[in-house]
Amino acid sequence: MQRVYNFSAGPSALPEEVLKKAQSEMLCYGTSGMSVMEMSHRSKDFMSILDSAESSLRELMQVPDNYKVLFLQGGASSQFAMVPLNLMNKSKKADYVNTGAWSKKAIKEAKRYGTVNVIASSEDKTFSYIPELDPATFDKDADYFHITTNNTIYGTRFAELPDTGNVPLVGDMSSDILSKHYDVSKFGLIYAGAQKNLGPAGVTVVIIREDLAGNAMDFTPTMFNYKEHIENGSMYNTPPTFGIYLIGLVLNWLKEQGGVAAIEKTNIDKANTLYNFLDESSLFKSTVAGKDRSVMNIPFVTGNEEIDAKFIKEATAAGFVQLKGHRSVGGMRASIYNAISLEGVQKLVDFMKQFEVANK
Repeated sequence: MQRVYNFSAGPSALPEEVLKKAQSEMLCYGTSGMSVMEMSHRSKDFMSILDSAESSLRELMQVPDNYKVLFLQGGASSQFAMVPLNLMNKSKKADYVNTGAWSKKAIKEAKRYGTVNVIASSEDKTFSYIPELDPATFDKDADYFHITTNNTIYGTRFAELPDTGNVPLVGDMSSDILSKHYDVSKFGLIYAGAQKNLGPAGVTVVIIREDLAGNAMDFTPTMFNYKEHIENGSMYNTPPTFGIYLIGLVLNWLKEQGGVAAIEKTNIDKANTLYNFLDESSLFKSTVAGKDRSVMNIPFVTGNEEIDAKFIKEATAAGFVQLKGHRSVGGMRASIYNAISLEGVQKLVDFMKQFEVANK
């Protein structure tokens, strides 16, 4: 069966070269005589895999030496609790920007451990824009300031990072990590579920400034304490070995594409290809304010639920899958992460043009 164009929001498409490499090493990794899934996580072979993945991530993101890189489990959702448990330890206060479903969940979780100041929200318009931030509302005594850099469901993103001064900026970067250059030094902590741009579901990457670890609340479970994971090199317990191996392959693939700068240019070209069509179309419309449009997740609608359903059905039959939009937005959504080619986006646009002509 021929591979489809997979526009899933996550778990998402992986580079075909990565899948073929993993396939070739499935039964035997190197000279180990076994699969990565079978080997001890403390073996020399796996330690080499782990070290290589961390080194590649540091290289691609230009991670400063005073930051630790962790490969954890529990998804980004576990970080909703881990962040306040570890960082909300002085004033017991934190600033949050509410830009979607995931930031809402992060806010709800953080309220269990301290005072949350929601400084801005775009919920009034179904999170179709990024709210303007007034620095006068920032709490200078906050233990941290939390944003979701890219909103998978609603297709918005922070075009500019807020200047939080001495307050550590925390970024949920699950759906745009490695899609563009971020200055890691502007963050105190970054976390990201792997299943968008990094690799398969099951691994969560955390990049944390060293001084922010080691002050967890007394009742913090050991598995939720960053210091424990740092001291144990991401191996306090058995890590998701095969997932980390695949992340390493994805990072190597990204380096072969020219790194973050090169993939950022390609991502912009892909997004412009689709947005330019949407802006000219008489049938399809973007749902997001222009200046806040995501480069990774692009929701769109026709305004007619029956036509939306017809489009999704015919697109699926034509090999363009996972285009159904989230229930809170409706319509369609094309997630065009790093592994999606410009050719694939252009073919989708060509199909949309044909559909528009046939359904005027």
